[in-house]
Amino acid sequence: MASTTGMSAPAFGRSGVAASLTAADDGERFAPAGLDRWRLGVASDAEKQFSRSAAKLRSVRADSGQLPEELNLVFDQLMSENYNKTLYPNIDIRPEDVCTLLKRAVSLVPLTQEHLVIKLCQLIHHLLYQLKVIMDEQTLIVLLKYTSSALKVCSTWTHADVLLALSTVVYGNGPQCHQQLSELLLEDGVLLLYSAPSQPNLELRRVALTCLANMFFRIPGQAPLDDQYRSLCFKVFLKNLQSPMPPDTDELFYCMVIQSALKGLHCCLSGGRWKFGGVEELGSVLATIKRLMFQAVPGVNVEWPAVLYPAPLPQYEGLSAPKPAEPPETPEPKKDAAVPGKTSGNKKKKSRGKAKKTSTEQSRGDDGEEMFAFKKEGGEEGGESFATPSDPSFYPSWKLKSSDSEFSDAEGNAQSKLRCHHGRVRQGAVQCMLALVKSVEKRMLYGYWFSFIPESPIGGPPPLTLLTIILKDPSPKVRACALQVLSAMLDGSRQFLAVAEDTASPRSSYTPFSFSLATTIRELHRALSLALVAETATQTLIQVFKCLACLVFNAPYHRLRPGLLSPLWKQMRPYLGHRDVNVRVSVLTLYGALVLTHAPFPEVQLLLQQPESSSGSFTQHDSALSWRRREGESSPSCTPLTPSQRSSCTHSPRVLHTPGEEDSSPPWLLQLCMSLVTQPREDHQSDSEGAGTGGGAVLEPAPILVEALQLLSHLVRGYFSLVQACLLDIGQMCAHCLGESNPFMQLHATKLLVELGTGIIQQYSAESKVPESSRVPMSHVVQFWSEILSGPLNGPLQNEQHTMLQMSACDSLSSILPQAFAQLPDKTQMMCVTVLLGLTYSEKYLVKKSAVRALGVYILFPCLREDVMFLADTANTVLAALSDRSPNVRAKAAWTLGNLTDTLTVNIESVGVDFQEELSDMLLLKMLQAATQASDDKDIVKSHAVRALGNLLRFLRESQLTKSAFQRPLEDAVRALVKTVQAEAIMKVRWNTCYALGNAFRNPAMPLDSALWSQDVFSALCHVVTFCKNYKVRIKSAAALAVPARRGCYGDIKQFSFVWHSLATALENSEDTNDFLEYRYCASLRHTLSQALLHLLSVSQSQDMPALGASMDSEEGCTIKKHLTRCIRAEDGGGELEGEKEMGGNSFNTQQRIEHLQLTLTGVKELRAEGDGRREEERGKDIVVSFLEDCLKTCEEQLELQQ
Repeated sequence: MASTTGMSAPAFGRSGVAASLTAADDGERFAPAGLDRWRLGVASDAEKQFSRSAAKLRSVRADSGQLPEELNLVFDQLMSENYNKTLYPNIDIRPEDVCTLLKRAVSLVPLTQEHLVIKLCQLIHHLLYQLKVIMDEQTLIVLLKYTSSALKVCSTWTHADVLLALSTVVYGNGPQCHQQLSELLLEDGVLLLYSAPSQPNLELRRVALTCLANMFFRIPGQAPLDDQYRSLCFKVFLKNLQSPMPPDTDELFYCMVIQSALKGLHCCLSGGRWKFGGVEELGSVLATIKRLMFQAVPGVNVEWPAVLYPAPLPQYEGLSAPKPAEPPETPEPKKDAAVPGKTSGNKKKKSRGKAKKTSTEQSRGDDGEEMFAFKKEGGEEGGESFATPSDPSFYPSWKLKSSDSEFSDAEGNAQSKLRCHHGRVRQGAVQCMLALVKSVEKRMLYGYWFSFIPESPIGGPPPLTLLTIILKDPSPKVRACALQVLSAMLDGSRQFLAVAEDTASPRSSYTPFSFSLATTIRELHRALSLALVAETATQTLIQVFKCLACLVFNAPYHRLRPGLLSPLWKQMRPYLGHRDVNVRVSVLTLYGALVLTHAPFPEVQLLLQQPESSSGSFTQHDSALSWRRREGESSPSCTPLTPSQRSSCTHSPRVLHTPGEEDSSPPWLLQLCMSLVTQPREDHQSDSEGAGTGGGAVLEPAPILVEALQLLSHLVRGYFSLVQACLLDIGQMCAHCLGESNPFMQLHATKLLVELGTGIIQQYSAESKVPESSRVPMSHVVQFWSEILSGPLNGPLQNEQHTMLQMSACDSLSSILPQAFAQLPDKTQMMCVTVLLGLTYSEKYLVKKSAVRALGVYILFPCLREDVMFLADTANTVLAALSDRSPNVRAKAAWTLGNLTDTLTVNIESVGVDFQEELSDMLLLKMLQAATQASDDKDIVKSHAVRALGNLLRFLRESQLTKSAFQRPLEDAVRALVKTVQAEAIMKVRWNTCYALGNAFRNPAMPLDSALWSQDVFSALCHVVTFCKNYKVRIKSAAALAVPARRGCYGDIKQFSFVWHSLATALENSEDTNDFLEYRYCASLRHTLSQALLHLLSVSQSQDMPALGASMDSEEGCTIKKHLTRCIRAEDGGGELEGEKEMGGNSFNTQQRIEHLQLTLTGVKELRAEGDGRREEERGKDIVVSFLEDCLKTCEEQLELQQ
């Protein structure tokens, strides 16, 4: 693809009329009534002129004697027209016509006619640049070959225009120019020669650098160029940025060269992940970028380091020697300040000085001298630097404003131009920093944080950092970009910032890194709060809020001294009335970040509970936010709200309170969000972003409504106890939003329903610590869901055009409290089940996944789990979903199948055999085969499939297991579990498999004593319990080995002894691990192993005594005795509770465990030896009895001492 760009064009010379319409940044443009008709006429004339010129060019003969004159005339006519599509969007010149014209012109102009070559190159740039032509591949190749040949053949004085055309041709077409790149980027080629820092001709150097930058400019979706080319040009750009300005050089032209080099560096860094050669190279780039970020800033006169090194402390710049003969520069800023208003210059200067005093002086605090001495003037910069096309804050570079109209001050035109270009250099440097932050791994940049983000000031001149730019740079674009860099650095830094802590008093001898990081967070809060007060540019203000939200989301406030969030919370409130809708959205986003941070966070909870008057106080800076103030009117933001305004801004229509109820009123933020969503605005006649027209009620714009709903979701998730009193009010608001035509409002209303349902379920869960008196009344929960399910949710559930909306509606159905679902009318219950069963056959996998998951939730409802018809319908649905192409759908289907089989095992105990007989053998067989097949799927499917297999093997009756139809599927299922437990799968799969085998062992009908696969099962479990590195897997396998209730299930004497020795070896090695994280499971593992050994003793027979006696008479017996007594006496610090939970039993105290040991001892004593080996059995029995008596005596003595 090809496109045009200002990167390939000079900043001045050919913009013509285009610059006259780019004067104002924030104000509305004045458009005369006849402007549209004039533009149509100009567009029509340009199209006619192009057609005539193209026809003349087609008629020109290559062998004509008047060829130079004819071509010269046609080229002049073509370049005399303004084809700027930004200014004249109605120009309809087809790209293929432009390509045809250029190819014809190239074929007619020989390289020997250098004047025509120059004019043709200018024409190429003129047409491609202004018409935004996307060239076809053939035209691209033709123009590339022509311009490349011109660089080789033509004289040097033509190369500037040739390079200009070449840079326009290659813009965004780097991947398509791969064959020509090897020629263009030769070591001794023209491009590298002209772009070298040693090139004396700055114009050639600038255009060559621009050409290189355009080669690497990447349109989204394009593949980056090869790393060898990127690395080569990266070094070229970096050398140009590091080279000093040559003597006797015009500073303006040198700034333009630096801009081109910065553009190229930005394109290289934006081409994907960048691997630097080492610390030196990265530090060199960072040092160069940082130096250029402060290009020509008044008051900055320091010696910049050549390389920045990763260090936990800032690398301060040294002050350079003062220049003795330099005249004072103090009058210059005053002159510039007086330029915008010549008629009242003194008055303006005075008022600006006051504004400066309230903002920038406060930003300095008491830290000494000010490093910067200039004012923030919105829109001071007339030109644009390059920007990524996706960034709405900056115009694309081909929308450059004309330099002829940027400067109207006759006194300081040259100085104004120079200041403007210095600002562009700073903006380009900050944008390079942004690209670098995004292209380098986070962990590599953490060492350089303190070079760009300072700690709190400790006296002396403040360090030059991003915060300095954010607070004091005169260009709002540079400030906005610096805020984007800071946001990018903070994004994803939660793990790094988690180290910060300042709750304890710092040591006097040294400052811990955690304390330094905490002071950095506090300094960020201080600086961004000052920027929030001082900022007047709307787009920059939005970036301030976004940066604050990123900081709040990542900072560990639970490890910091309280008090950071309260000032910010109150400072944000006045901006809820800002004129710009995007500012109001960003304020709500920041409130959402505050509500989400470490919820429920005590400081935020107090802020939410404060009355409205104390949490929304106005400040002296509100006058800057009053966008409705006109001449002669007072500022509404400086005066208190009237009662009607207060109610319309902060109160829900249904929330009424008596004076005695004021303390229990819902949070003002909740009331604000509800009023934003439901109540019309009173000032819509002044807000150009309104969502309505004419008279009548006008709601807030859609972005405000969506953000308010999101904020409500965050409030419900983190502070449900504060908002539960308004459950019915929120339900009515959700019902209102579900009936809106805006699908985004419907989507976030369904997400809010999910959060509400989840909060109610958590309150009623068995683990909940909320007393019943503080829970949402069940009647309110039933009423809430009855209103939602009576119609409002039907639309989103049936909306097939919006997948996410339909999916979220399914999720809201799955968040109904089971007890409330049972009290809903039968027709409502039937509607929910029927809709979900139908949506499982949706063609959209996201909807199908959510519907299948919702059925997995419903299958656990007490009122549905005994419904055989519902179980059968769900089972058939799940079997169909297990064969879906999407692994996510299969994973949810396997999870639902696991829940379904959990329900089957629960019904065995609650209903009994009658329930087992109601399910058909064919359905159970299909479920067994489907789960076996799913156990060989991806890990996310396998982990749930093995759980379902264990439940099914436990559920099957003896009559079914003995049927021939079940014999092969039964063996396949068991062998699938054995294969999974032995495989190197993720640990969750392996411990689920061990649990499934233990679950299968609980079925007394399982033929463990006769099946051929029985030995493989015990062998796999013994291998895992002995050698697996993951302790949770070993715990599950030990618990499974202790499940069989009969001695016959363990096989012959040899297999029983093998299981015993495996458990004993595992107990002996229970503390041998290199993973520190596994030590927390040591106690639970030892207890589970001890209980398993004791279980084997309790089921052992007389023929097992020789092997058991030999084990207990050896060193192995000493280890067993030590851990067994510790287990019975509960000396493992709570591990016995976890172990008994893993064994599937209840928790016992020490006395109960001793009684269990006594029963085991009694059982062993009652054994009678028979057969030829009676003597060995008796001797082994005596050893076992003596062993158990010693254990019992030790435990009883210890119990007496404790009592």
